[in-house]
Amino acid sequence: MIDDLDLGFDEQDRGEKGKHRRGAVRKRKGGGGGRGRTALALLLTLALLGGIGGGAFYGFDRIQAYFVTPDYDGAGTGEVTVEIKQGALLADMATALVAADVVKSAKAFIEAAEANARSTNIQPGTYKLRKQMSGESAVAAMLDLKNKIVNGVTIPEGRTAKNVYKLLSEKTKIPVKDFEAAAKDPIARGVPDWWFKRTDGKKTKPAIEGFLYPDTYEIPPKATAETIIEQMVENFLTVSGEMQFADRVQKERGGISPYEALIVASLAQAEAGNKDDLGKVARVAYNRAYGEFPCNCLEMDVTVNYYLELIGKDTKTSAEMSEKELLDTKNPYSRKLRGMIPTPINNPGKQAMEGAMDPPPGKWLFFVAIDKEGHSEFAETVEQHERNKVKARENGVI
Repeated sequence: MIDDLDLGFDEQDRGEKGKHRRGAVRKRKGGGGGRGRTALALLLTLALLGGIGGGAFYGFDRIQAYFVTPDYDGAGTGEVTVEIKQGALLADMATALVAADVVKSAKAFIEAAEANARSTNIQPGTYKLRKQMSGESAVAAMLDLKNKIVNGVTIPEGRTAKNVYKLLSEKTKIPVKDFEAAAKDPIARGVPDWWFKRTDGKKTKPAIEGFLYPDTYEIPPKATAETIIEQMVENFLTVSGEMQFADRVQKERGGISPYEALIVASLAQAEAGNKDDLGKVARVAYNRAYGEFPCNCLEMDVTVNYYLELIGKDTKTSAEMSEKELLDTKNPYSRKLRGMIPTPINNPGKQAMEGAMDPPPGKWLFFVAIDKEGHSEFAETVEQHERNKVKARENGVI
């Protein structure tokens, strides 16, 4: 009976599809031993069938399909585009390729990837491939950057949502108004509703600001405003999740909500002239809004500028702002507003988020840039701050 034969495969060969991840492709032991065992099993089966009689060969095709990986030959024909999503497992890539008829079976692609040490370099994105390629040819094609459709756009750190829409529109030709409409409901775009909960007693109206994570994005050929914003939100959730941003803020920031900490990250991103100062600026924001600052207000001009941009007006330097603009408490982003402002004022990067999540200890209430590289001096008292301002004037900064 065939059941009594050791046909050269074991339980480890079964059900491995879901275990392969991009960047961690596992090789079979023995450099191709799996194929050797498969061939041996097929020969033994053929010998057995030969002993039974020629009539048994009616089932040969089925037996061959069981032991031999279904695969196309050669480099394929025609042209097809295939999107490999961010974080795709090797098995996910294989499934996408089978669906597009690039490879004949998922196993053909996975085995070819296992045999190629460079397969860990396959990146997410959109690829221009051929139909009916061998698994080996498909792997080689995806490693050739000439076959990757590059339609990238870089979103710098600290850009407001309005500015992000403009950058995206210039690259994709999708109208700005489409991005504005898509972003009106951030929860529909993938931001969990718990992100908008605050512990300072202030009501929150969900807004997309803060969740459009700055990065370089490859835009798929048929992307819409909705799918692009969802891609950016998903990236934010991935990065903040890997940082454990929400968990650490809740545990370590004395009852401040993750959303309030995200607002602080945006303030640090806007105010710090140098990445080394991001955490210290975040500490100043916490100290002013929640600490011993007399007005418990932020007193940062960047919040006024954000409001001006929000209502369609030109932003200004601090010297250009009128006293009415600086002191207007009807402005929801007023520098004199008690406590924390309603939303982030831009989309901060990872380092700014780290600074807000884990700021250095200090009682600083003031800071001023003191050199042309953007480094700031921090002070606890008005007297110290005035001395730092003198240094800044001497260096020609203010």
